[in-house]
Amino acid sequence: MQKMVMAWPRALKRAVVVALDVLMALLATWLAFTLRLDAWHWPSGAQWWVYGLAPLLAVPIFIRFGLYRAIFRYTGQAALRATGLAVLVYGALLLGLLLWQRWPGVPRSLGVLQPLVFLLLVGASRAFARFWLADLGQARKNADGRLLIFGAGTAGVQTATAMAVSGQFVVLGFVDDDAGKVGRSIDGLPVFAPADVPRVVASQGVTDILLALPSASRERRKNIIESLRELPVHIRTLPGWADLASGRVTVSDFRELDVEDLLGRDPVPPDAALLARDLAGQVVLVSGAGGSIGAELTRQIVQQQPRQLLLLDHNEFGLYSIHQELQGICAASGLAVELVPLLGSVANLARLQSVCATYRPATVYHAAAYKHVPMVEDNAGEGVLNNVFGTLNLARAALQSSVKRFVLVSTDKAVRPTNVMGASKRMAELVLQALAANAASTCFTMVRFGNVLDSSGSVVPLFRRQLAAGGPLTVTHAEVTRYFMTIPEAAQLVLQAGAMAVGGDVFVLDMGKPVKIMDLARRMVQLSGRTVRDDGCRSGDIEIAITGLRPGEKLYEELLIGDNPERTAHPRIMKAHEPFVPWLQLEQELQSLEAAARRNDGGAIKTFLQRHVHGYQPAGVTPG
Repeated sequence: MQKMVMAWPRALKRAVVVALDVLMALLATWLAFTLRLDAWHWPSGAQWWVYGLAPLLAVPIFIRFGLYRAIFRYTGQAALRATGLAVLVYGALLLGLLLWQRWPGVPRSLGVLQPLVFLLLVGASRAFARFWLADLGQARKNADGRLLIFGAGTAGVQTATAMAVSGQFVVLGFVDDDAGKVGRSIDGLPVFAPADVPRVVASQGVTDILLALPSASRERRKNIIESLRELPVHIRTLPGWADLASGRVTVSDFRELDVEDLLGRDPVPPDAALLARDLAGQVVLVSGAGGSIGAELTRQIVQQQPRQLLLLDHNEFGLYSIHQELQGICAASGLAVELVPLLGSVANLARLQSVCATYRPATVYHAAAYKHVPMVEDNAGEGVLNNVFGTLNLARAALQSSVKRFVLVSTDKAVRPTNVMGASKRMAELVLQALAANAASTCFTMVRFGNVLDSSGSVVPLFRRQLAAGGPLTVTHAEVTRYFMTIPEAAQLVLQAGAMAVGGDVFVLDMGKPVKIMDLARRMVQLSGRTVRDDGCRSGDIEIAITGLRPGEKLYEELLIGDNPERTAHPRIMKAHEPFVPWLQLEQELQSLEAAARRNDGGAIKTFLQRHVHGYQPAGVTPG
């Protein structure tokens, strides 16, 4: 029956509701007369005027308040408030007319009693329609799980209401650390203290916990998640506010926990003046604009409203994607920024010279690089040509066009590297340090940081794919650790560090505490509601497999070559003081590295890097 009613045309549904409201207005009038006169009422004389006025007043007012546009199965507090206000206006007009006309046989108090009865009838009809159309009894039988909502605020209550309508979960209650709410109920659902969650999960068969904490700090979310990690439940987080407000929340709208919830920290608010200084009204070039870091740099740069933003990348699809995205951002925010997509490789010096000569950028952010350790290890020549000589090419083009500021995005793998990728990035740093010391007109600087969460090729997306496939999760070594930072925070700090530079600076970002990859894998399994199958235990759901360190991979990453970092004005940006080779000497020696790279002579490349990069000791190569 419900499906048949919901299949009616919208006009028919509206006509049925109007007809029912007319009948309820007449019924409310009859009941009001009967209650007021304390006898069964049969209308006569002037009393018929009241019966005619009730629907003639009610229907136009209800139309004006939009009551016939509401979808009953999604009726919420806002719709009930609108109904109450509409009946209040209706009652005031009816009472005014009765006081004015003073029809014989019509008590003036009817102007108060009839609207009250009418409100009860209309409210009850809307509530019945909502529950009947939603078919809540059957929905509970077919629910996909039993849900606790962590957060008894507005977001949590809206989610519970939406879930009650959809029936996709049986909502068992709320969890909140507000002592004023614990032990009470909201819409008939109990509010539990966080300490009670293990007991409730065990006793009521909870399968899922939803974090409804949109305004909570990242640190608080992380602490809550950690407290729930050992429970056999699937932990997810709130969908967007728009879905909540519309009443269309479904299980598919619930998001898996962001990796920031697992590892992230609250960002330090950026210095707006520092960000804008080298960007607002300027021509800015970002190389590697289609990559993870390059793309985020462009998103943040465009908000500072440069005059032109040059997007350089050799990956056509990546360049197309970020260009389209930035066009959407500019249109939505009304930003008058000219976006220029430029196909080209940093290995092509002529192309870089042409770009810089044509557009005359004031600032260059160099994020183009080959970064995957095993891939560069197996393709050492291309890795060096791109990472070392691509940097040198762009630096030369910048010098020739009098670029004011050149910022290299570097990596913690450049510190005492065990792989070609890290060593090539340290060589790129040495190139810029030498150019900066050579009294260059361009301010060269570099910013070094560790892994960014959810970047292409990082471990987190890999673990997500492996979880979706049922495992196993692959970890190269039980003790391997890495620093992590969110992509937006890393990009923001790169922009601020670059603005602080005076020339030759090596900035190091405070990455927080290193994370053991094995612990990260366990957390992701547990927070998906499954258990880990390892250490000889075969009863778990997901296996974590040790695959062995890949060629060139380190157990631990470092951020500093020396031990003398200098604090800066920003609490998460430090300045390192590290030795380098003078440009006149380095320039001559780079010729032999380029020759080895062009013939892809891995042994010669590693020997050269070992001689020039502090701490680089590849397997199979002896010091020479």
